[in-house]
Amino acid sequence: MNLSSSWLQIQVMELCVTYRLKEKGIVYEWIAFSSSRNGVPLTAENLNIFEHENFSKRVNKPRTMTTRKNYQAPTLDLHTIEDLVQAEEEEENLLDSYTTPGRTTSQKRALSTPENRQSKKLLNARSPRLLFSPASFSPSPTPSQKYSSRTNRGEVVTSFGTVKGSTWRGMGGRSASVQLLTAPEDSITKRFKYMFQKIFDIREVLNSRIEDLTPSLTSHHHIEEFRPVAMPSQEPVTFLGQIGCDSNGKLNAKSMILQGDLEHSSGMQVALDLSELKEYSLFPGQVLALNGINSTGRRIVVSQIYEAVSLPFYSPERELEEEDDLEGAEPQMVLVACGPYTTSDSITYDPMMDLIDVINKDQPDVCILLGPFVDSKHEQIENCQLTVTFQEVFKQCMKGIVEGTRSSGSHLVFVPSLRDVHHDFVYPQPPFHCFEPTKDDKGRVHFVSDPCTLNINGVVFGVTSTDVLLHMSAEEINSSPGGSDRFTRIVKHILTQRSYYPLYPPAEEMNVDYECFQLYAQLPVTPDILIMPSELRYFVKEVLGCVCTNPGRLTKGHVGGTFGRLLVQEQKSGKVERQTPCVAAQVVKI
Repeated sequence: MNLSSSWLQIQVMELCVTYRLKEKGIVYEWIAFSSSRNGVPLTAENLNIFEHENFSKRVNKPRTMTTRKNYQAPTLDLHTIEDLVQAEEEEENLLDSYTTPGRTTSQKRALSTPENRQSKKLLNARSPRLLFSPASFSPSPTPSQKYSSRTNRGEVVTSFGTVKGSTWRGMGGRSASVQLLTAPEDSITKRFKYMFQKIFDIREVLNSRIEDLTPSLTSHHHIEEFRPVAMPSQEPVTFLGQIGCDSNGKLNAKSMILQGDLEHSSGMQVALDLSELKEYSLFPGQVLALNGINSTGRRIVVSQIYEAVSLPFYSPERELEEEDDLEGAEPQMVLVACGPYTTSDSITYDPMMDLIDVINKDQPDVCILLGPFVDSKHEQIENCQLTVTFQEVFKQCMKGIVEGTRSSGSHLVFVPSLRDVHHDFVYPQPPFHCFEPTKDDKGRVHFVSDPCTLNINGVVFGVTSTDVLLHMSAEEINSSPGGSDRFTRIVKHILTQRSYYPLYPPAEEMNVDYECFQLYAQLPVTPDILIMPSELRYFVKEVLGCVCTNPGRLTKGHVGGTFGRLLVQEQKSGKVERQTPCVAAQVVKI
Protein backbone atom coordinates (compact mmCIF):
# COMPACT_ATOMS: atom_id res chain seq x y z
CA MET A 1 0.00 0.00 0.00
CA ASN A 2 1.65 3.20 -1.18
CA LEU A 3 0.44 6.11 1.00
CA SER A 4 2.23 8.94 -0.79
CA SER A 5 -1.03 10.87 -1.16
CA SER A 6 -2.33 12.56 2.00
CA TRP A 7 -5.92 12.03 0.75
CA LEU A 8 -5.32 8.27 0.44
CA GLN A 9 -3.85 8.26 3.96
CA ILE A 10 -7.02 9.82 5.31
CA GLN A 11 -9.24 7.36 3.45
CA VAL A 12 -7.30 4.33 4.68
CA MET A 13 -7.44 5.63 8.25
CA GLU A 14 -11.17 6.26 7.81
CA LEU A 15 -11.73 2.65 6.72
CA CYS A 16 -9.87 1.43 9.82
CA VAL A 17 -12.04 3.56 12.11
CA THR A 18 -15.35 2.81 10.39
CA TYR A 19 -14.93 -0.97 10.11
CA ARG A 20 -12.91 -1.33 13.34
CA LEU A 21 -9.83 -2.74 11.66
CA LYS A 22 -6.30 -2.73 12.96
CA GLU A 23 -3.34 -1.75 10.77
CA LYS A 24 -2.32 -5.32 9.98
CA GLY A 25 -5.91 -6.29 9.21
CA ILE A 26 -6.45 -3.74 6.47
CA VAL A 27 -3.00 -4.45 4.99
CA TYR A 28 -3.79 -8.16 4.72
CA GLU A 29 -7.21 -7.38 3.18
CA TRP A 30 -5.59 -5.17 0.56
CA ILE A 31 -2.94 -7.78 -0.28
CA ALA A 32 -5.65 -10.34 -0.94
CA PHE A 33 -7.68 -7.87 -3.02
CA SER A 34 -4.68 -6.64 -5.04
CA SER A 35 -3.31 -10.14 -5.66
CA SER A 36 -6.64 -11.34 -7.05
CA ARG A 37 -6.49 -8.54 -9.65
CA ASN A 38 -2.90 -8.94 -10.85
CA GLY A 39 -1.49 -6.41 -8.40
CA VAL A 40 -3.59 -3.30 -9.06
CA PRO A 41 -2.14 -0.08 -7.59
CA LEU A 42 -3.68 1.81 -4.68
CA THR A 43 -5.79 4.58 -6.25
CA ALA A 44 -9.01 6.33 -5.26
CA GLU A 45 -11.00 4.24 -7.76
CA ASN A 46 -9.51 0.93 -6.64
CA LEU A 47 -10.00 1.91 -3.00
CA ASN A 48 -13.73 2.41 -3.63
CA ILE A 49 -14.00 -1.02 -5.32
CA PHE A 50 -12.00 -2.54 -2.45
CA GLU A 51 -14.36 -1.02 0.12
CA HIS A 52 -17.52 -2.01 -1.76
CA GLU A 53 -16.56 -5.64 -2.27
CA ASN A 54 -14.91 -6.29 1.09
CA PHE A 55 -16.69 -4.15 3.67
CA SER A 56 -20.02 -2.79 2.47
CA LYS A 57 -21.85 -5.96 3.49
CA ARG A 58 -20.60 -5.66 7.08
CA VAL A 59 -22.87 -2.69 7.87
CA ASN A 60 -26.56 -2.09 7.30
CA LYS A 61 -26.15 1.15 5.38
CA PRO A 62 -23.44 1.31 2.76
CA ARG A 63 -21.49 4.55 2.88
CA THR A 64 -21.65 6.84 -0.13
CA MET A 65 -19.12 9.28 -1.48
CA THR A 66 -21.26 12.15 -0.16
CA THR A 67 -20.97 10.82 3.35
CA ARG A 68 -17.25 10.46 2.92
CA LYS A 69 -16.82 14.03 1.78
CA ASN A 70 -18.74 15.35 4.78
CA TYR A 71 -16.85 13.16 7.21
CA GLN A 72 -14.19 14.96 9.25
CA ALA A 73 -10.86 13.24 8.83
CA PRO A 74 -9.63 11.49 11.96
CA THR A 75 -6.40 12.59 13.57
CA LEU A 76 -3.47 10.93 11.86
CA ASP A 77 -0.93 9.18 14.01
CA LEU A 78 2.64 9.43 12.78
CA HIS A 79 3.63 6.00 14.03
CA THR A 80 0.58 4.35 12.41
CA ILE A 81 1.42 5.84 9.01
CA GLU A 82 5.03 4.67 9.32
CA ASP A 83 3.80 1.15 10.13
CA LEU A 84 1.56 1.20 7.05
CA VAL A 85 4.45 2.32 4.85
CA GLN A 86 6.60 -0.49 6.24
CA ALA A 87 3.78 -2.98 5.66
CA GLU A 88 3.57 -1.82 2.05
CA GLU A 89 7.23 -2.76 1.59
CA GLU A 90 6.55 -6.20 3.01
CA GLU A 91 3.56 -6.52 0.66
CA GLU A 92 5.71 -5.88 -2.41
CA ASN A 93 8.28 -8.42 -1.29
CA LEU A 94 5.49 -10.95 -0.76
CA LEU A 95 3.94 -10.28 -4.20
CA ASP A 96 7.35 -10.55 -5.87
CA SER A 97 7.76 -14.06 -4.51
CA TYR A 98 4.58 -15.15 -6.37
CA THR A 99 5.47 -13.65 -9.76
CA THR A 100 7.51 -15.14 -12.55
CA PRO A 101 10.95 -13.64 -13.30
CA GLY A 102 9.66 -12.29 -16.61
CA ARG A 103 6.89 -10.27 -14.95
CA THR A 104 8.77 -8.98 -11.92
CA THR A 105 9.59 -5.59 -13.40
CA SER A 106 6.12 -4.82 -14.69
CA GLN A 107 4.51 -6.08 -11.49
CA LYS A 108 6.61 -3.84 -9.31
CA ARG A 109 6.09 -0.85 -11.55
CA ALA A 110 2.33 -1.30 -11.44
CA LEU A 111 2.40 -1.29 -7.64
CA SER A 112 4.55 1.82 -7.27
CA THR A 113 3.10 5.30 -7.16
CA PRO A 114 5.07 7.28 -8.16
CA GLU A 115 7.41 5.19 -10.34
CA ASN A 116 10.61 6.25 -8.58
CA ARG A 117 9.89 4.54 -5.29
CA GLN A 118 11.78 5.63 -2.19
CA SER A 119 14.12 3.14 -0.64
CA LYS A 120 14.18 2.40 3.06
CA LYS A 121 17.32 4.52 3.47
CA LEU A 122 15.60 7.51 1.93
CA LEU A 123 12.59 6.98 4.18
CA ASN A 124 14.84 7.12 7.24
CA ALA A 125 16.44 10.32 5.95
CA ARG A 126 13.20 12.18 5.51
CA SER A 127 12.73 15.85 6.20
CA PRO A 128 12.33 16.78 9.91
CA ARG A 129 8.91 18.18 9.03
CA LEU A 130 7.80 14.66 8.07
CA LEU A 131 9.28 13.16 11.23
CA PHE A 132 7.24 15.51 13.41
CA SER A 133 3.46 15.48 13.02
CA PRO A 134 1.50 18.06 15.06
CA ALA A 135 -1.70 16.62 13.59
CA SER A 136 -1.22 13.57 15.78
CA PHE A 137 -1.76 15.53 19.01
CA SER A 138 -3.67 18.69 18.07
CA PRO A 139 -7.20 18.86 16.64
CA SER A 140 -6.40 22.09 14.76
CA PRO A 141 -2.71 22.27 13.73
CA THR A 142 -3.03 25.54 11.80
CA PRO A 143 0.26 27.39 11.10
CA SER A 144 0.66 30.91 12.52
CA GLN A 145 0.10 33.51 9.80
CA LYS A 146 2.12 36.23 11.53
CA TYR A 147 5.07 33.93 12.01
CA SER A 148 4.98 32.68 8.41
CA SER A 149 4.88 36.21 7.01
CA ARG A 150 7.92 37.54 8.93
CA THR A 151 10.52 39.35 6.82
CA ASN A 152 13.56 39.62 9.12
CA ARG A 153 14.77 36.02 9.06
CA GLY A 154 18.45 35.65 9.89
CA GLU A 155 18.89 39.29 10.90
CA VAL A 156 21.68 39.86 13.46
CA VAL A 157 20.26 42.07 16.21
CA THR A 158 23.28 42.27 18.53
CA SER A 159 26.85 41.01 18.49
CA PHE A 160 30.00 40.68 20.57
CA GLY A 161 33.60 40.42 19.39
CA THR A 162 34.75 40.04 15.80
CA VAL A 163 34.61 37.12 13.38
CA LYS A 164 37.36 36.39 10.87
CA GLY A 165 35.47 35.86 7.66
CA SER A 166 31.74 36.01 7.25
CA THR A 167 30.73 32.40 7.87
CA TRP A 168 29.23 30.97 11.02
CA ARG A 169 29.72 27.28 10.57
CA GLY A 170 30.86 24.51 12.90
CA MET A 171 32.42 21.12 12.31
CA GLY A 172 29.36 19.09 13.17
CA GLY A 173 30.55 18.06 16.63
CA ARG A 174 33.39 15.90 15.33
CA SER A 175 35.86 17.17 17.93
CA ALA A 176 33.39 18.39 20.56
CA SER A 177 33.36 17.08 24.12
CA VAL A 178 30.40 17.86 26.39
CA GLN A 179 30.37 16.91 30.05
CA LEU A 180 29.35 18.24 33.45
CA LEU A 181 32.04 20.28 35.18
CA THR A 182 31.25 18.80 38.58
CA ALA A 183 31.32 15.12 39.50
CA PRO A 184 28.08 13.12 39.06
CA GLU A 185 27.58 12.95 42.83
CA ASP A 186 27.72 16.78 42.93
CA SER A 187 25.17 17.17 40.12
CA ILE A 188 21.50 16.31 39.65
CA THR A 189 21.42 13.30 37.35
CA LYS A 190 18.02 11.83 38.23
CA ARG A 191 14.68 12.69 39.82
CA PHE A 192 14.40 13.30 43.57
CA LYS A 193 11.62 13.66 46.14
CA TYR A 194 10.54 17.17 47.01
CA MET A 195 7.61 19.12 48.54
CA PHE A 196 8.68 18.39 52.11
CA GLN A 197 10.86 20.99 53.82
CA LYS A 198 10.71 22.74 57.16
CA ILE A 199 11.09 26.45 57.80
CA PHE A 200 13.98 25.74 60.15
CA ASP A 201 15.83 23.88 57.36
CA ILE A 202 15.31 26.82 54.99
CA ARG A 203 16.77 29.15 57.60
CA GLU A 204 19.79 26.88 57.95
CA VAL A 205 20.40 27.02 54.19
CA LEU A 206 20.15 30.82 54.15
CA ASN A 207 22.56 31.11 57.06
CA SER A 208 25.01 28.73 55.40
CA ARG A 209 25.08 31.06 52.37
CA ILE A 210 26.20 33.88 54.66
CA GLU A 211 28.85 31.63 56.21
CA ASP A 212 30.13 30.56 52.78
CA LEU A 213 30.63 34.15 51.62
CA THR A 214 32.11 35.45 54.89
CA PRO A 215 35.75 34.36 54.24
CA SER A 216 35.87 36.11 50.86
CA LEU A 217 34.34 39.28 52.32
CA THR A 218 36.83 39.46 55.19
CA SER A 219 39.90 38.70 53.09
CA HIS A 220 39.04 40.92 50.11
CA HIS A 221 37.95 43.96 52.15
CA HIS A 222 40.37 43.35 55.04
CA ILE A 223 37.64 43.25 57.66
CA GLU A 224 38.88 42.34 61.13
CA GLU A 225 35.62 41.64 62.94
CA PHE A 226 31.83 41.87 62.70
CA ARG A 227 29.56 43.34 65.33
CA PRO A 228 26.01 42.11 66.21
CA VAL A 229 23.45 44.01 64.14
CA ALA A 230 21.25 44.91 67.13
CA MET A 231 24.06 46.10 69.42
CA PRO A 232 24.15 49.92 69.87
CA SER A 233 27.33 51.59 68.72
CA GLN A 234 28.23 55.29 68.62
CA GLU A 235 31.14 54.73 66.23
CA PRO A 236 31.22 53.21 62.74
CA VAL A 237 31.51 49.41 62.91
CA THR A 238 31.08 46.57 60.41
CA PHE A 239 28.00 44.35 60.23
CA LEU A 240 27.36 41.11 58.32
CA GLY A 241 24.03 39.83 57.07
CA GLN A 242 21.46 39.42 54.33
CA ILE A 243 19.23 42.09 52.78
CA GLY A 244 15.51 41.69 53.44
CA CYS A 245 12.22 43.56 53.44
CA ASP A 246 10.24 44.44 56.58
CA SER A 247 6.93 43.46 54.96
CA ASN A 248 5.50 41.35 52.15
CA GLY A 249 5.60 44.29 49.73
CA LYS A 250 8.25 45.31 47.24
CA LEU A 251 11.65 46.30 48.57
CA ASN A 252 12.39 50.03 48.77
CA ALA A 253 14.81 52.30 50.59
CA LYS A 254 12.41 52.75 53.53
CA SER A 255 11.50 49.07 54.04
CA MET A 256 15.00 47.59 53.91
CA ILE A 257 16.38 45.52 56.80
CA LEU A 258 19.57 43.59 57.48
CA GLN A 259 19.06 40.01 58.70
CA GLY A 260 22.11 39.11 60.76
CA ASP A 261 23.80 35.71 60.71
CA LEU A 262 23.52 33.19 63.54
CA GLU A 263 27.15 33.34 64.63
CA HIS A 264 27.48 37.10 65.19
CA SER A 265 23.90 38.36 65.50
CA SER A 266 21.83 35.27 66.49
CA GLY A 267 19.64 35.87 63.43
CA MET A 268 18.33 39.25 64.63
CA GLN A 269 17.32 41.98 62.18
CA VAL A 270 17.55 45.74 62.11
CA ALA A 271 16.36 48.53 59.80
CA LEU A 272 18.76 50.23 57.38
CA ASP A 273 19.09 53.94 56.59
CA LEU A 274 20.66 54.50 53.14
CA SER A 275 20.35 58.30 53.09
CA GLU A 276 24.12 58.83 53.29
CA LEU A 277 24.90 56.53 50.34
CA LYS A 278 25.22 58.10 46.90
CA GLU A 279 25.39 54.83 44.97
CA TYR A 280 24.10 51.34 45.72
CA SER A 281 22.42 48.33 44.13
CA LEU A 282 20.61 45.96 46.49
CA PHE A 283 18.08 43.13 46.28
CA PRO A 284 16.36 40.77 48.76
CA GLY A 285 18.59 37.85 49.68
CA GLN A 286 21.87 39.65 48.97
CA VAL A 287 24.70 38.71 51.36
CA LEU A 288 27.01 41.60 52.18
CA ALA A 289 28.92 43.48 54.84
CA LEU A 290 28.36 47.14 55.58
CA ASN A 291 29.88 49.87 57.67
CA GLY A 292 27.72 52.25 59.69
CA ILE A 293 26.50 53.56 63.03
CA ASN A 294 23.72 51.93 65.05
CA SER A 295 23.25 54.45 67.84
CA THR A 296 19.96 53.03 69.18
CA GLY A 297 20.31 49.36 68.24
CA ARG A 298 17.23 49.65 65.99
CA ARG A 299 18.52 51.38 62.84
CA ILE A 300 21.88 51.31 61.09
CA VAL A 301 22.90 54.47 59.23
CA VAL A 302 24.97 52.95 56.43
CA SER A 303 28.10 54.75 55.27
CA GLN A 304 29.72 52.05 53.13
CA ILE A 305 28.76 48.70 51.53
CA TYR A 306 31.18 45.81 51.04
CA GLU A 307 29.99 43.46 48.29
CA ALA A 308 31.11 39.88 47.81
CA VAL A 309 33.62 38.93 45.11
CA SER A 310 33.33 36.40 42.31
CA LEU A 311 34.98 32.99 42.25
CA PRO A 312 38.13 32.27 40.22
CA PHE A 313 37.84 30.88 36.69
CA TYR A 314 38.29 27.23 35.84
CA SER A 315 41.86 26.27 35.00
CA PRO A 316 42.20 22.72 33.64
CA GLU A 317 45.38 20.72 34.11
CA ARG A 318 46.90 19.79 30.76
CA GLU A 319 49.99 18.13 29.40
CA LEU A 320 52.47 20.12 27.28
CA GLU A 321 51.34 18.32 24.12
CA GLU A 322 47.74 19.34 24.77
CA GLU A 323 48.84 22.96 25.23
CA ASP A 324 50.61 22.88 21.84
CA ASP A 325 47.50 21.46 20.16
CA LEU A 326 45.53 24.55 21.22
CA GLU A 327 47.66 26.81 19.00
CA GLY A 328 46.21 25.65 15.69
CA ALA A 329 42.77 24.65 16.93
CA GLU A 330 39.76 26.11 15.15
CA PRO A 331 37.07 27.92 17.16
CA GLN A 332 34.01 25.82 17.86
CA MET A 333 30.48 27.00 17.25
CA VAL A 334 27.84 26.73 19.97
CA LEU A 335 24.19 27.43 19.19
CA VAL A 336 21.84 28.45 22.01
CA ALA A 337 18.05 28.55 21.79
CA CYS A 338 15.31 28.84 24.40
CA GLY A 339 11.64 27.89 24.13
CA PRO A 340 8.77 28.19 23.57
CA TYR A 341 9.37 26.42 20.26
CA THR A 342 5.92 27.22 18.86
CA THR A 343 3.92 30.43 18.63
CA SER A 344 1.13 31.12 21.10
CA ASP A 345 -1.57 30.93 18.41
CA SER A 346 -0.45 27.62 16.90
CA ILE A 347 0.85 24.23 18.01
CA THR A 348 2.57 23.31 14.74
CA TYR A 349 6.12 23.87 16.08
CA ASP A 350 7.15 25.65 12.87
CA PRO A 351 9.83 27.69 14.70
CA MET A 352 11.37 24.45 15.98
CA MET A 353 11.46 23.11 12.43
CA ASP A 354 13.13 26.30 11.21
CA LEU A 355 15.71 25.96 13.99
CA ILE A 356 16.43 22.37 12.88
CA ASP A 357 17.01 23.70 9.36
CA VAL A 358 19.50 26.22 10.78
CA ILE A 359 21.31 23.45 12.67
CA ASN A 360 21.55 21.26 9.58
CA LYS A 361 22.80 24.19 7.51
CA ASP A 362 25.39 25.63 9.96
CA GLN A 363 26.36 22.32 11.64
CA PRO A 364 27.28 23.80 15.05
CA ASP A 365 29.49 21.64 17.25
CA VAL A 366 27.13 21.94 20.22
CA CYS A 367 23.47 23.02 20.47
CA ILE A 368 22.21 24.05 23.90
CA LEU A 369 18.40 23.88 23.78
CA LEU A 370 16.53 25.19 26.81
CA GLY A 371 12.87 24.65 27.65
CA PRO A 372 10.00 25.03 27.67
CA PHE A 373 9.38 22.42 24.97
CA VAL A 374 5.76 21.82 26.04
CA ASP A 375 4.88 25.26 27.38
CA SER A 376 2.41 25.38 30.28
CA LYS A 377 1.46 28.92 29.22
CA HIS A 378 0.37 27.91 25.70
CA GLU A 379 -3.31 28.56 25.04
CA GLN A 380 -4.13 25.06 23.76
CA ILE A 381 -2.34 23.46 26.71
CA GLU A 382 -4.06 25.72 29.26
CA ASN A 383 -7.43 24.84 27.71
CA CYS A 384 -6.63 21.10 27.56
CA GLN A 385 -7.18 20.90 23.80
CA LEU A 386 -4.46 18.34 23.01
CA THR A 387 -5.53 14.81 22.11
CA VAL A 388 -2.55 13.02 23.70
CA THR A 389 -0.62 13.32 26.95
CA PHE A 390 1.96 16.04 27.48
CA GLN A 391 4.66 13.36 27.65
CA GLU A 392 3.71 12.13 24.18
CA VAL A 393 4.00 15.64 22.76
CA PHE A 394 7.42 16.01 24.38
CA LYS A 395 8.58 12.67 23.01
CA GLN A 396 7.58 13.72 19.51
CA CYS A 397 9.48 17.00 19.96
CA MET A 398 12.58 15.13 21.07
CA LYS A 399 12.29 12.62 18.25
CA GLY A 400 11.87 15.42 15.71
CA ILE A 401 14.93 17.31 17.00
CA VAL A 402 17.22 14.31 17.51
CA GLU A 403 16.40 12.54 14.24
CA GLY A 404 16.06 15.79 12.31
CA THR A 405 19.61 16.91 13.25
CA ARG A 406 21.25 13.50 12.90
CA SER A 407 22.87 14.44 9.60
CA SER A 408 24.55 17.48 11.19
CA GLY A 409 26.30 15.42 13.88
CA SER A 410 25.90 18.26 16.40
CA HIS A 411 25.86 17.51 20.13
CA LEU A 412 22.47 18.31 21.64
CA VAL A 413 22.17 19.54 25.26
CA PHE A 414 18.59 19.68 26.59
CA VAL A 415 17.88 21.85 29.65
CA PRO A 416 14.41 21.68 31.29
CA SER A 417 12.29 24.63 32.34
CA LEU A 418 9.75 25.19 35.10
CA ARG A 419 7.30 25.99 32.29
CA ASP A 420 7.60 22.45 30.88
CA VAL A 421 4.15 21.17 31.80
CA HIS A 422 5.15 17.49 31.64
CA HIS A 423 8.20 17.77 33.92
CA ASP A 424 8.88 18.07 37.67
CA PHE A 425 7.93 21.53 38.94
CA VAL A 426 10.81 22.14 41.31
CA TYR A 427 14.00 24.23 41.38
CA PRO A 428 16.69 22.97 40.96
CA GLN A 429 15.12 20.83 38.25
CA PRO A 430 16.29 17.31 37.37
CA PRO A 431 17.04 16.34 33.74
CA PHE A 432 14.32 15.13 31.39
CA HIS A 433 13.60 11.46 31.96
CA CYS A 434 10.72 10.38 29.68
CA PHE A 435 12.67 10.15 26.41
CA GLU A 436 15.38 7.63 25.64
CA PRO A 437 17.51 8.29 22.52
CA THR A 438 18.57 5.43 20.26
CA LYS A 439 21.93 3.74 20.63
CA ASP A 440 23.32 5.71 17.67
CA ASP A 441 22.29 9.06 19.18
CA LYS A 442 23.22 8.48 22.83
CA GLY A 443 26.74 9.79 22.37
CA ARG A 444 25.58 13.19 21.16
CA VAL A 445 22.38 13.71 23.19
CA HIS A 446 22.80 15.06 26.73
CA PHE A 447 20.01 15.69 29.26
CA VAL A 448 21.13 18.02 32.06
CA SER A 449 19.51 19.78 35.01
CA ASP A 450 18.48 23.39 35.52
CA PRO A 451 20.81 24.98 36.46
CA CYS A 452 23.99 23.22 35.35
CA THR A 453 27.65 23.95 34.72
CA LEU A 454 29.07 22.40 31.55
CA ASN A 455 32.62 21.79 30.37
CA ILE A 456 32.67 22.02 26.58
CA ASN A 457 36.22 21.34 25.36
CA GLY A 458 37.72 23.13 28.37
CA VAL A 459 35.36 26.13 28.18
CA VAL A 460 32.98 26.42 31.15
CA PHE A 461 29.33 27.26 30.44
CA GLY A 462 26.91 28.24 33.20
CA VAL A 463 23.36 27.52 32.01
CA THR A 464 19.94 28.17 33.54
CA SER A 465 16.51 28.35 31.90
CA THR A 466 14.97 30.17 34.89
CA ASP A 467 14.27 33.84 34.18
CA VAL A 468 16.43 35.14 37.01
CA LEU A 469 17.02 38.41 35.11
CA LEU A 470 13.31 39.24 35.14
CA HIS A 471 12.84 38.16 38.76
CA MET A 472 15.77 40.20 40.04
CA SER A 473 14.90 43.21 37.88
CA ALA A 474 11.50 43.36 39.58
CA GLU A 475 13.04 43.38 43.09
CA GLU A 476 16.36 45.22 42.76
CA ILE A 477 16.61 48.84 43.90
CA ASN A 478 19.53 51.07 42.96
CA SER A 479 20.82 54.58 43.16
CA SER A 480 23.38 55.62 40.58
CA PRO A 481 24.00 59.33 39.87
CA GLY A 482 25.76 58.66 36.58
CA GLY A 483 23.39 55.92 35.49
CA SER A 484 24.32 52.27 35.07
CA ASP A 485 23.18 49.33 32.99
CA ARG A 486 20.56 47.19 34.73
CA PHE A 487 21.65 43.92 33.08
CA THR A 488 25.28 44.51 34.06
CA ARG A 489 24.30 45.09 37.69
CA ILE A 490 22.18 41.93 37.89
CA VAL A 491 24.78 39.73 36.20
CA LYS A 492 27.40 41.11 38.56
CA HIS A 493 25.17 40.20 41.54
CA ILE A 494 24.80 36.63 40.27
CA LEU A 495 28.56 36.22 39.84
CA THR A 496 29.54 37.81 43.15
CA GLN A 497 26.79 36.02 45.12
CA ARG A 498 28.06 32.78 43.52
CA SER A 499 24.56 31.47 42.96
CA TYR A 500 22.37 30.82 39.91
CA TYR A 501 19.39 32.21 41.86
CA PRO A 502 20.48 34.51 44.75
CA LEU A 503 17.03 36.10 45.19
CA TYR A 504 15.17 35.43 48.47
CA PRO A 505 12.26 35.19 48.84
CA PRO A 506 11.96 33.79 45.31
CA ALA A 507 9.36 34.85 42.75
CA GLU A 508 5.86 33.46 43.28
CA GLU A 509 6.16 31.20 40.22
CA MET A 510 9.20 29.45 41.72
CA ASN A 511 9.08 26.25 43.78
CA VAL A 512 12.49 26.03 45.43
CA ASP A 513 13.71 22.97 47.29
CA TYR A 514 16.34 24.60 49.51
CA GLU A 515 18.14 21.42 50.46
CA CYS A 516 18.90 20.74 46.79
CA PHE A 517 19.33 24.46 46.15
CA GLN A 518 22.27 24.55 48.54
CA LEU A 519 23.87 21.53 46.88
CA TYR A 520 23.21 22.07 43.17
CA ALA A 521 22.30 25.71 42.44
CA GLN A 522 25.59 27.34 43.47
CA LEU A 523 28.34 28.37 41.07
CA PRO A 524 31.35 26.01 41.46
CA VAL A 525 33.55 28.49 39.55
CA THR A 526 33.01 31.69 37.62
CA PRO A 527 31.92 30.42 34.19
CA ASP A 528 33.61 31.60 31.03
CA ILE A 529 30.16 31.99 29.44
CA LEU A 530 26.88 32.45 31.32
CA ILE A 531 23.61 31.71 29.46
CA MET A 532 20.48 33.23 31.01
CA PRO A 533 17.45 33.39 28.67
CA SER A 534 14.83 35.93 29.67
CA GLU A 535 11.66 37.69 28.60
CA LEU A 536 13.71 40.88 28.81
CA ARG A 537 15.65 42.28 25.86
CA TYR A 538 18.42 40.11 24.40
CA PHE A 539 22.05 41.10 25.00
CA VAL A 540 25.66 39.88 24.95
CA LYS A 541 28.17 41.56 27.25
CA GLU A 542 31.26 40.85 29.29
CA VAL A 543 30.96 41.28 33.07
CA LEU A 544 33.86 40.57 35.45
CA GLY A 545 35.60 38.58 32.69
CA CYS A 546 32.53 36.40 32.03
CA VAL A 547 30.66 36.70 28.73
CA CYS A 548 26.97 36.74 29.63
CA THR A 549 24.20 36.39 27.09
CA ASN A 550 20.44 36.46 26.98
CA PRO A 551 19.65 34.88 23.57
CA GLY A 552 15.95 35.72 23.96
CA ARG A 553 13.20 33.21 23.24
CA LEU A 554 12.63 31.47 19.92
CA THR A 555 9.09 32.84 19.78
CA LYS A 556 7.46 35.98 21.18
CA GLY A 557 3.70 35.50 21.24
CA HIS A 558 2.49 35.24 17.63
CA VAL A 559 5.81 36.21 16.04
CA GLY A 560 9.30 34.79 15.75
CA GLY A 561 12.00 35.51 18.31
CA THR A 562 15.76 35.06 18.47
CA PHE A 563 18.50 32.54 19.19
CA GLY A 564 22.20 32.90 19.96
CA ARG A 565 25.40 31.57 18.46
CA LEU A 566 28.92 31.73 19.86
CA LEU A 567 32.42 30.98 18.64
CA VAL A 568 34.59 29.68 21.49
CA GLN A 569 38.25 28.73 21.58
CA GLU A 570 40.02 27.33 24.59
CA GLN A 571 42.92 29.47 25.80
CA LYS A 572 46.32 28.38 27.02
CA SER A 573 46.44 28.13 30.81
CA GLY A 574 50.01 29.47 30.96
CA LYS A 575 49.12 32.95 29.73
CA VAL A 576 49.85 35.76 32.19
CA GLU A 577 46.70 37.74 31.35
CA ARG A 578 43.49 35.79 30.96
CA GLN A 579 41.49 36.28 27.79
CA THR A 580 37.89 35.25 27.37
CA PRO A 581 37.51 32.07 25.29
CA CYS A 582 34.45 33.57 23.60
CA VAL A 583 35.83 34.87 20.32
CA ALA A 584 32.51 36.20 19.05
CA ALA A 585 28.79 35.99 19.76
CA GLN A 586 25.61 37.03 17.99
CA VAL A 587 21.88 37.07 18.64
CA VAL A 588 19.98 36.26 15.44
CA LYS A 589 16.32 36.40 14.38
CA ILE A 590 14.84 32.98 13.61
